[in-house]
Amino acid sequence: MVATTEAERAGLRRANQATAKLLQDLAILARPGVTTSELNDYAMDYITKLGAKPVFATEEGFPGCINTSVNDVAVHGVPGKQKLKLGDVLSIDAGMLLDSYAGDSTITIAVGKIAPKHQYLIETAHEAMMAGIQAARPGRRIGDIGYAIQQVAWSRGFNVVREYIGHGLGHVMHEKPDVPNVGRSGTGPRIPEGLVITIEPTLVEQSARMKVDPDGWSVRTRDGGWAAQFEHTVIVTRHGAEILSSL
Repeated sequence: MVATTEAERAGLRRANQATAKLLQDLAILARPGVTTSELNDYAMDYITKLGAKPVFATEEGFPGCINTSVNDVAVHGVPGKQKLKLGDVLSIDAGMLLDSYAGDSTITIAVGKIAPKHQYLIETAHEAMMAGIQAARPGRRIGDIGYAIQQVAWSRGFNVVREYIGHGLGHVMHEKPDVPNVGRSGTGPRIPEGLVITIEPTLVEQSARMKVDPDGWSVRTRDGGWAAQFEHTVIVTRHGAEILSSL
């Protein structure tokens, strides 16, 4: 969506701030011994009480209302009986449709005390996302976003997952344009003022080659390297990208 009215901008802020609050709650609840299905149940209750709909289940047919990706699962982890353990790295991707506007955001958190190398992975993934956000300016190109992300990741010795990318967002979760997490500066579609997109890099410790679990959804690294993902929904303004999915 290219948001041109204050009503559109306000609707997108509401949906994305509600998503950010949900993630904040889930980060507190994600402790050793808690199952990923318990996190999903909390999210479903939260979304239902708002009168919203979980976009993953309604748009994609995903068997849950959040993604819970643990350790070497890079994206689309299915909530279930898995209990979180001390030292785990957990990515939570949440989205909802609230008053006809979509919200979408992802955080990666440490479950208790984690290894320094995994903390560094989390910090770098967040920094890579922020670099991508800084690159989202009117008149620049979509390729500038991926270029900024990959420069941060590669300079720190991490790889970027290529298959799963950012996207436009508005009245549905997935709209044009695609927003790859790698790219060449100065290439791709030009970024207009008002464009609403997600910027969502997934970084991995080693190889970025992926495989899909038998559940048909959970995508994990082939070599067992751990992963971290962050995602914000932003609107491109004349002053740069405004993060919609923050509190």
